[in-house]
Amino acid sequence: MNRRLPGTISQCQRLLLATHNHAPTAFSSRFLSTSSVNRERQECQVLVVGGGTGGCAMAAKLSSRLGSDKVVVLEPEDKHYYQPMFTLIGGGMKRLDQSHRQMADVLPKKAKWVKEKALEFDPDNNTVSTSGGKTIKYDFLIIATGLQLNYEKIPGLVEALETPGSNVCSIYSPKYVDQVYECLRRTTKGNAVFTFPNCPIKCAGAPQKIAYISDHYFRKMGRRDNVNIIYNTSLPVIFGVKHYAEALMKLIKRRNITLNVQRNLVEVRHGDNIAVFEDLANPGVHYEETYSMLHVTPPMSAPDVVANCKKLVTPTGFVDVDQMTLQHNKYSNVFSIGDSASSPNSKTAAAAAAQSPVVFRNVMAAIEGKAPTDIYDGYSSCPIVTGYSSCILAEFDYNLTPVETFPLDQSKERYSMFFMKKELMPLLYWKLMMNGYWNGPALMRKMFSVLKFNKK
Repeated sequence: MNRRLPGTISQCQRLLLATHNHAPTAFSSRFLSTSSVNRERQECQVLVVGGGTGGCAMAAKLSSRLGSDKVVVLEPEDKHYYQPMFTLIGGGMKRLDQSHRQMADVLPKKAKWVKEKALEFDPDNNTVSTSGGKTIKYDFLIIATGLQLNYEKIPGLVEALETPGSNVCSIYSPKYVDQVYECLRRTTKGNAVFTFPNCPIKCAGAPQKIAYISDHYFRKMGRRDNVNIIYNTSLPVIFGVKHYAEALMKLIKRRNITLNVQRNLVEVRHGDNIAVFEDLANPGVHYEETYSMLHVTPPMSAPDVVANCKKLVTPTGFVDVDQMTLQHNKYSNVFSIGDSASSPNSKTAAAAAAQSPVVFRNVMAAIEGKAPTDIYDGYSSCPIVTGYSSCILAEFDYNLTPVETFPLDQSKERYSMFFMKKELMPLLYWKLMMNGYWNGPALMRKMFSVLKFNKK
């Protein structure tokens, strides 16, 4: 069902339309729109910019509490993707058509959908300008725009990805993810190279997940002795949490995977099957690596429209929020959730789930004129798929301390964790999180803590 906003309003509605002062108020009238000479004007109580994981969860929670037409979602895309499935698609375990739903079916019915892009934020006047010529005035703003993929920042990469048979691939975009399994099937010998860029990315475990899946695939096909797997990461370690890093280092050694740290991909010469890497420990020093298969994790950043609003963001372009309350450090009526926020957590769907009740309760407190008090502890989760039947479930907080849900050592490869990742998590995402009912596994963790205690 398409819930686009009406383009005009009646003359009576024009006369009733009230303007808002700069300071947000706890009350907002039913969503209205009006036209000026050049730009249509609309108003709402809460504007959610972005219809991804965090945006949909917040729209569901807030529209359920505030009622119909009080929440507007600004999102230009027709489809909503469950991106954690992309790694499985790359390994041939899922199909692309299983990873998405129509945006109109995912957004809550009580929210208004403006199917346009945000063009400019003006937090001093509480407005956002859109690609369709609208100016939307809000009482409260939630920025949930996620990250943008910057494939074009690596010379030669886009051309390589769009050249049939180049054996260059990437799981990070629905445009390219199907090429990954095709590359796997074509690769019979030589170097299979996997990269991690020198910047914050979403799902930081995914670049090595696809390397482990590829290793398992080549072993199943009887090709592994002829394929050398190389994982080049710009990071100084394999994983930021020591508890899981130790397990992953043992896995890499056992599977004979070459690990190079502080190596950043800077160029792709697909005509010669050469990838060029810079040694970040020795800037200016470059290495050329010949590949038979190259999997690239692209550079990422906050979307340009967010990063260009200097009043809203940190010097790195992310929305400048308090890492505990996720409220903006300057504009008290602005919040952010998910990958676009400056909070120093690992950027995952699990993090957005844990942030969602915090942002919801803090927004509601702000609407009621109260100070936000709910705290986000930095929880994030990364199910590190290590093959076609195994997974390490990493869970941790801001301090990189393991925060494990189940009463067992989650640093070990387990089929149970793989089954949960492959079959249960998608159901949880579509049925619970998209409807505003999933707040992360904190409640489950409390229940299982009794078993952990007894185990000790």
